[in-house]
Amino acid sequence: MKTTHPRLLIIGLLLAVASNCTGCFGCASPVENGTGNLPSTCQTQAPLIEPQKLDILFVIDNSNSMIEEQTGVARELSAFVDAIRKAGGVRQDFHVGVVTTTVYQHTLVNGVDWWREYPDQAGLLRAVPDQLADGGFNYDTTNERVLLGDDPEIAPKFSKLVQQGIQGSGQETPFEAVRLALIGYANTVPLDAGGNLGFVRDGSRVLIVVLSDEDDCSETVRPSLVAIGDNPAVADCTDHANSLYPVSEYQRLFTTQILNDDGTPHEIIWAAIAPVSTVDKSAMAVIQGGQVRNIDCPTSNQAGFRHRAMAELFDPTLSNLDSICRDSYHDTLVHIAELASVSQTVNMSNVPDPNMLRVGITRADGSNVSCTLSNGGIVNFVASATAKDPAKVTFGNQCKRRADDQKLDVQLLCAT
Repeated sequence: MKTTHPRLLIIGLLLAVASNCTGCFGCASPVENGTGNLPSTCQTQAPLIEPQKLDILFVIDNSNSMIEEQTGVARELSAFVDAIRKAGGVRQDFHVGVVTTTVYQHTLVNGVDWWREYPDQAGLLRAVPDQLADGGFNYDTTNERVLLGDDPEIAPKFSKLVQQGIQGSGQETPFEAVRLALIGYANTVPLDAGGNLGFVRDGSRVLIVVLSDEDDCSETVRPSLVAIGDNPAVADCTDHANSLYPVSEYQRLFTTQILNDDGTPHEIIWAAIAPVSTVDKSAMAVIQGGQVRNIDCPTSNQAGFRHRAMAELFDPTLSNLDSICRDSYHDTLVHIAELASVSQTVNMSNVPDPNMLRVGITRADGSNVSCTLSNGGIVNFVASATAKDPAKVTFGNQCKRRADDQKLDVQLLCAT
């Protein structure tokens, strides 16, 4: 019987395979036959870190005790804007708007029940006021209501915008003002028609900063159940806190009902400069000079129980809370800017395969950290849902972003 030499058999098999495929050694690579995402050449469009959308809403207490605090914040807003722009090496596409804590006022004085609503404020974005010759402001203007981050005059405009005067309600309701501004009626009317619709942009992160020297007294019912009296030694809103709309419910609304176009909730960063202790951020009522104040906060007019509770729901470490009684708000505002702008998730375009992505982070000391999926520096990658949507890259482990990072470099490893 005739036998075939083993060497000839191997050659025959190789020829048979080669007759059915092309490419290097007779077979097409995944790049060539379209079965993989690895780019075939290094000439593919480079991946880019997209500018990060950030919409900033300041909620300013404009009651009659707030002139020094408004002025103190206005002085430090250049530092706040600079910190937003640095943002750990990622450009921020940011907008700024201001509302007041004035929505309504319910008073009970000498047995007389008095009720007033403020439809001209009530969560509506305020216009940049005109400064008068005597140093005051004219608030009856049609100036800008949304400031753009690339405006070279944003800092002086912002400084005027937070100085909302002291003619507002003495019943501060910042939580209700935010609800109306971003979820309620004000957000159903387009910006060009005097409402807020369009201020929060699709895909943005939203920073909310509350500035107040009294506790929140918010309700969703009208007239409100809680009325305030004229005795400064009585904290009516604290004493009747069970009648207020729960802090947890406001927080639930803010985290589930401020929605992107696809129905997903926006990421909300909450911060407050409020009546809490300058020592340990505690909320504790004391009577000083016949006035209810917060312990270790001599210029407060109430203890910030609800402010502290809201801040803690967003950040259990209370890194997002500071005292209204600080001598300077510089460091507080810079820290808030860093909390908001240095996200651990960034948007990127032109990433065909996340396994090929490498991000280099240059730290403040000049050292460089390499971040990939394989080394755990990138802990999550969400691909683009549509052609216009960016991918989302989340950093972890040794690649956690820091406020003082100098820059991020993106590379795409590729086959050649």
